[in-house]
Amino acid sequence: MQIKGHAAVVTGGASGLGQATARVLAEAGAAVTVLDVNADGARATAAAFGGLGLGCDVTSAESVAEALAQATAAHGPARICVNCAGIVAGGRVVGKEGPHDLATFSRVIAINLIGTFNVMSQAAAAMVDLEPEAEHERGVIVNTGSIAATEGQVGQAAYAASKGGVASLTLPAARDLARSGVRVMCIAPGLFQTPMFDTLPQDIYDALIKKTLHPHRLGRPEEFGRLVRALVENPMMNGSVVRLDGALRLEPR
Repeated sequence: MQIKGHAAVVTGGASGLGQATARVLAEAGAAVTVLDVNADGARATAAAFGGLGLGCDVTSAESVAEALAQATAAHGPARICVNCAGIVAGGRVVGKEGPHDLATFSRVIAINLIGTFNVMSQAAAAMVDLEPEAEHERGVIVNTGSIAATEGQVGQAAYAASKGGVASLTLPAARDLARSGVRVMCIAPGLFQTPMFDTLPQDIYDALIKKTLHPHRLGRPEEFGRLVRALVENPMMNGSVVRLDGALRLEPR
């Protein structure tokens, strides 16, 4: 699908992978709406390229419906939807204080998995009513998984489970939407230079870099954004999880 002239929605766009993706799509000619629970951050990101920034809670059906309605009013129906909203919370299944806190586990699942499905399903519902373009294509959805989905480390039970759900959602969603000409892809990034890493001690930061074989560094958010662009533009990319990790394989710790 061509990006230029189409509307796009990016969740988690106030920072990190979502922010970089929003910029890449805008540079490619899309009219981009940035969604984030951090409304000020969403507006700041969007202001840099003349897009629309909105506050949105991806776990709320009503909040997502309202945000998508405002995006449609401003830019028309979105043919591109990228889900980057997500959180990380550590905790072992059984820790020093007992079993994993259920509220924390549920919150990670709610934002990372249910939030992704919420935005995806509502965006897809609008896409299926659009006029098809070349090769019967109406829209593209790209979700964000993680290599932790298959290589979750100690203390990553909640995060790995949430991203495993996103990965497993990819093929059935693509099959469900194929007859309507909507593609679904998932990117599983490795270690990327996002705000989460800014607070790490230098020794831990250096140890993480050593795990990435080549290039020997953390991924750059714009590299994630460029892969999103490539997936949108390539009509054969559908129903798959693509790793973006520099040959990194996570160890137990």
